[in-house]
Amino acid sequence: MPTEQTPLITTVRVSSHRHRYSHNVVRRFCTIALSSILIWFSLAFIILAFFSTIQIPHHAWPGHHRRKVSYEQLRQVLLDTPSSKEAEEWSRYYTSGPHLAGKNESQAIWTKEKWEDFGIQSEVISYDTYLNFPVDHRLALLEKKKGEDGASSRKVAFEASLVEDVLDQDSTSGLEGRIPTFHGYSASGNVTAPVVYVNYGTYQDYEDLLKANVSLEGKIAIARYGGIFRGLKIKRAQELGMIGAILYSDPGDDGNVTEANGVATYPDGPARQPSSVQRGSVEFLSVLPGDPTTPGYPSKPGVPRQPTDNILPRIPSVPISYMDALPILKALNGHGPAAKDFNRYWTLNTGLSYKGVDYNIGPTPDDIVVNLYNEQEYVTTPLWNVIGIINGTIPDEVIIVGNHRDAWIAGGAGDPNSGSAVLNEVVRSFGAALALGWKPLRTIVFASWDGEEYGLVGSTEWVEEYLPWIRKANVAYLNLDVGVIGKYFSAGAAPLLHRVIYEATAGVQSPNQTVPGQTVRDLWDGQIHVMGSGSDFTAFQDFAGVPCLDVRFTGHEHEDPVYHYHSNYDSFDWMEKYGDPGFLYHRTIAQVLSLITAQLADVPVITFGAADYANALEGYVKKVEAKLEAILLPRSERDLDISMLSEEAIAEIRGSHQNTSRIDINDNDRHRRHGHNDDGKPSAELFKKALERLHKAVSELTTSATKLDSQAKELARRVEEEHIPWWDWPKRLKLILAIRAVNTKYKYMERSFLFDDGLDGRPWFKHVVFAPGLWTGYSGAVFPGLVESIDSEDWTNAKRWVDIIENCLKQASKRL
Repeated sequence: MPTEQTPLITTVRVSSHRHRYSHNVVRRFCTIALSSILIWFSLAFIILAFFSTIQIPHHAWPGHHRRKVSYEQLRQVLLDTPSSKEAEEWSRYYTSGPHLAGKNESQAIWTKEKWEDFGIQSEVISYDTYLNFPVDHRLALLEKKKGEDGASSRKVAFEASLVEDVLDQDSTSGLEGRIPTFHGYSASGNVTAPVVYVNYGTYQDYEDLLKANVSLEGKIAIARYGGIFRGLKIKRAQELGMIGAILYSDPGDDGNVTEANGVATYPDGPARQPSSVQRGSVEFLSVLPGDPTTPGYPSKPGVPRQPTDNILPRIPSVPISYMDALPILKALNGHGPAAKDFNRYWTLNTGLSYKGVDYNIGPTPDDIVVNLYNEQEYVTTPLWNVIGIINGTIPDEVIIVGNHRDAWIAGGAGDPNSGSAVLNEVVRSFGAALALGWKPLRTIVFASWDGEEYGLVGSTEWVEEYLPWIRKANVAYLNLDVGVIGKYFSAGAAPLLHRVIYEATAGVQSPNQTVPGQTVRDLWDGQIHVMGSGSDFTAFQDFAGVPCLDVRFTGHEHEDPVYHYHSNYDSFDWMEKYGDPGFLYHRTIAQVLSLITAQLADVPVITFGAADYANALEGYVKKVEAKLEAILLPRSERDLDISMLSEEAIAEIRGSHQNTSRIDINDNDRHRRHGHNDDGKPSAELFKKALERLHKAVSELTTSATKLDSQAKELARRVEEEHIPWWDWPKRLKLILAIRAVNTKYKYMERSFLFDDGLDGRPWFKHVVFAPGLWTGYSGAVFPGLVESIDSEDWTNAKRWVDIIENCLKQASKRL
């Protein structure tokens, strides 16, 4: 410590007898020059010392002689290390017992210790979260019958089992302590009422029922899974005054692999096991993910808790098998209109006709009712995220790789533990590289999330806690959920990340060697979909503004073995026999994810495509215009010819209320399309003209993005080709600072599309380009503010969103 006796700087007194030196001017000049030289040399030494510590991945980068593991050697380690045998071992562990969120601490500790064995520093981070656990339930079909004394009473005509069969050929199905069938975040209640068949329970399905004057208020809905997120089926039923909901899986949605087509059911064959039940969360996921009592802030001990009225259902619901659904659906036969009286969509994939179901709508008469009883215990309880870290050289550039660990069942071999097994192999592979002396340029964080199944709880709370750091440092989030349930590669990603997926898949051999030497890229159609919600990338993308991707191997939904999603039969035995025999695709997806991670973490110039993003934005604006054009057409021309569409297109259109055929605009109301409405507010036509500003803003962004990509390409070339001598530190510093500038622009591009006030009615969602569809939940919507304004024909709000999006686009251009 400096003191008065020992000052940091000592003043040197110069003699006043300067007249003794005849060359004092020269002497003073030399002194200044010498001091300047010493300062510059000192500064150069500090700069060289600092930058010599940076381990540069490419051999051409100055300082490569100090690097023990080159980038090419790293890639080879990441290709050679993943093992099908090891992945099988991890899968067997994760599926050996129940691991429901909030009840899997031992598994979290095991994962942490395993990662540390691999050489990755790890810790367990807990949150106190609001969860429910099943207590009791019942579902019975009651009929009113007269007794011998002439009095009427309700008799049980059918009692649903609400359990899945224990199978001798599936060891997981009979595990002790297996989890009952229930819905996460479902409401407790005991209701008795007639039942109404509501098809998939989409917004449009309910609109069709209202248009047909089907009585819904006070009734219980029975809906088949599919099309939209399950919680939104219940949300709309609740809004329309229905008092309960029953959800079942219809085998008609299994394509050709059905018992009706002569295919044996699991375990004897690949068709759906008749007693299988899809559990799952019914939180209103498109409104708010995460702990519903702590919106926007982490669920730490002692924090204030908010009411959940607009986020969780208030009516009870239960999931059931199609075997339990049969008697209820048959009880509807002859009551109300038939599904065929509506349109083709209502009869699409109705797969129980061969079992005597006519798919009548109902409601059942008052003497045929359903009793639905559901009792849930709600508690605030810990859940546990496992976080592993490999520190890189650059502290504010971070790649995060995550998978969730919790499951609704004892198994979960596909969802999520194929991803958990794969993530272990990715971590082990990077641990092997560390053991050889490798260190990444950017920090890598690995995450094993808890509570994803309830509503992306563990990841959301973590992002909310570390939001300032994430927004400053996180370059990309790489998600792995269902890692493997088939042999077809599938990807979703922000446009910035498209090219890194193409490059990584081109570097990994496919296990499906129909033609020797084929890569994953060779066998993939190259389609990358827009991500909505339903997995742990949601908080990173929609709340923090981080570009995300999600990769997996999936099955062909119409031809491959039925995947028993969220059922006891998503088991190790199913995976070993049908999902991935030999666990070959587990190894392959580990290689793909490892190469993506390495490329983002260890290549000097970040492998992003800003122009790809700008081009995608232009397409998104055109989508909005196409939607608007459909509304501006006369009704006779706007009617949807559903018979001309594919089943996938129908499901996408009908999965939400974003269906132009439901909006009536009479030809007599042309004043609503041209100029202004009666109240003087903007009309659809003025909104259409306003969209031209978005095309202009996107064009400006495209120019900036293309320039940035060109700069990045040139810098990457220089890193690869130029050999800068160690002593030419100014040139080396200039190159490093140029790369740093480009990477920073790439890192913050996605943040430009955040709007602090959030979307209308759901302010947690901050991204103006991407969000889960308001009435779909899973599938992604583009420019949701515009789309939802069109749906509600609120042209003033639509114009407001044009202004917001234009500002974001200009901000992105400015940042680039």
